[in-house]
Amino acid sequence: MTVVQIAALIAVAFGGTAVVLARDPARQALVASVYGLALAVLFLAFQAPDVALSQIVVGAVGLPAMIMFALRKIIRREEVDREER
Repeated sequence: MTVVQIAALIAVAFGGTAVVLARDPARQALVASVYGLALAVLFLAFQAPDVALSQIVVGAVGLPAMIMFALRKIIRREEVDREER
């Protein structure tokens, strides 16, 4: 194993732990995005560039964006429910 691969594995391990330890859902989505980038670097280090590109699109951009959109919708619904009361 090369130094780059070991460093990528360590970054993924710390990133996964950081996602789990993040309490705020918005912060967790942002940390998950950084974790997705770390996974993409890991895939590149292990010579899987096609998987790395897919990981960037899905794990670093798509999933966190969907989480943020869902959180925003939940907040809007709560605001409307408060106004109706």
